[in-house]
Amino acid sequence: MAPPATAPADHRPARSTVRWWERPWVVPLTLSTLTFLVFAVPPYLGLDPGQARVPIREDVPWHYAMLVSHILGGTVLMILVILQVWPWLRRHHPRVHRWSGRVYVMFGIPFVGVPALLISPLTSWDLSARVGTVLWAVAWLSFTVAGYVMARRRDFARHREWMLRGFVLLYGIALNRLVMPLLILVTLPLGSGEKPLDLLSASMFLSWMLPLLLLEWWLRYRRPARRRRTAPRVSSTA
Repeated sequence: MAPPATAPADHRPARSTVRWWERPWVVPLTLSTLTFLVFAVPPYLGLDPGQARVPIREDVPWHYAMLVSHILGGTVLMILVILQVWPWLRRHHPRVHRWSGRVYVMFGIPFVGVPALLISPLTSWDLSARVGTVLWAVAWLSFTVAGYVMARRRDFARHREWMLRGFVLLYGIALNRLVMPLLILVTLPLGSGEKPLDLLSASMFLSWMLPLLLLEWWLRYRRPARRRRTAPRVSSTA
């Protein structure tokens, strides 16, 4: 007698409960976005150089235009990041994920990354702050290009990692609005005598370097589990 027919295997991924600490970006992402939209963006909506939060170089005609492009373009990218890291949208509407990612790259490089690289040496901050902003711009452009290249090669695991690094740098700008007041609150009772520019430099580096290090730790934590799930099973013979 012929053996009973077996039902085809269901290759759909099993639905699992994701613990909150495996998605640690939810709360910081929301707080950083709201803080940036409320406090950083409004002064630039009227396109008035006198309302800028940083001094504008009058001898460089394109300085303010590049600054506005970086600020407003960064706001667009922050909204696109939410679409990129939203698991439900990526799973149920992959076309939205793909097209929002293409807009992120094609819009972000000329309107956010390149302006950041151009205006970084023009700031009136100290040398360490200028160096920090240049490093930020170079790193964000490098991560974004690497993520796009990995997607074109269909290496989606590395694509995701490179894009997450770029997302962390992007949100480091908004996170700086939270870190700077915290540094002021910490240093004032200690009477450290830190100058505002020193605190600004420390805040800028902490706002993107520390989250980037945390992300690298998290990626290393996730890699072994992913390798165990995808490793082929070796059948043993008696």
